[in-house]
Amino acid sequence: MSVTAPKPRTEDQRPRMIVDRATLHYQTKSGPLHALDNVSLEVRDGEFLCIIGPSGCGKTTLLWAMAGLIRLNGGQISLDGTPITRPNPHIAMIFQDANLLPWRTVEKNIQLPFELKRKAMDKPRINKLLERVGLAGFNEKYPRELSGGMQQRASIVRSLAVDPDILLMDEPFGALDAFTRDEMNLLVQEIWMETGKTIAFVTHSIPEAIFLADRIVVMSARPGRIAAVVDVDLPRPRKVEIQTQPEFIARVMDIKVRIDHQRGARADHSMIG
Repeated sequence: MSVTAPKPRTEDQRPRMIVDRATLHYQTKSGPLHALDNVSLEVRDGEFLCIIGPSGCGKTTLLWAMAGLIRLNGGQISLDGTPITRPNPHIAMIFQDANLLPWRTVEKNIQLPFELKRKAMDKPRINKLLERVGLAGFNEKYPRELSGGMQQRASIVRSLAVDPDILLMDEPFGALDAFTRDEMNLLVQEIWMETGKTIAFVTHSIPEAIFLADRIVVMSARPGRIAAVVDVDLPRPRKVEIQTQPEFIARVMDIKVRIDHQRGARADHSMIG
């Protein structure tokens, strides 16, 4: 990994995205659902923010609203002071699935956002990113010829190729095995340190959140509210082995207790791994 200058403390960084009293109700087949309730938070310039909480708490819904893919019933989300009411060209999103089109090669999949925006493809940038994520030489491969981890690497390249200001990531590594997930977390950390991108990352895994984040937003059980915001002041770059250290484990248990406490102490051991 290339040497990078120390990043400024997040409290000294200006807000890029502001979520102000976000509230969302929607109708389901079984009746109305209150998904988000008065959620307010800031995503600061250049920070790595993780959002975590119990299943069904609305964290993915919040991220989709931040991407302009869901319209709120109340409150507002803005980027640099401009309300987000639809998909924004300055925001890219990486989903739980790689969502590569099976009939397109890796290069053609990466080319898709340029086609949608009617922009010329930045071939040198794409080749550099493919090399950075270990996919150099895979340009003409089809998704079926790639492993799950390789598909997510291609998805990351597709999002970064258009050089977004904000990168939103919705549990992108949840379906990967533990070893591949560790590799992807290291890769994302390295890319973030090298590019200085602003990232908001949703995860079910408390260790993953602590490993990646500058700050962690802990959401309550539905309707989703902000239960706590936790600073993570561990030095970078962080190595996978840090997760076995007593200080790291203590942080995991602290957040686990916060989540269990606000939802009535029902155990959810899946959030520890």
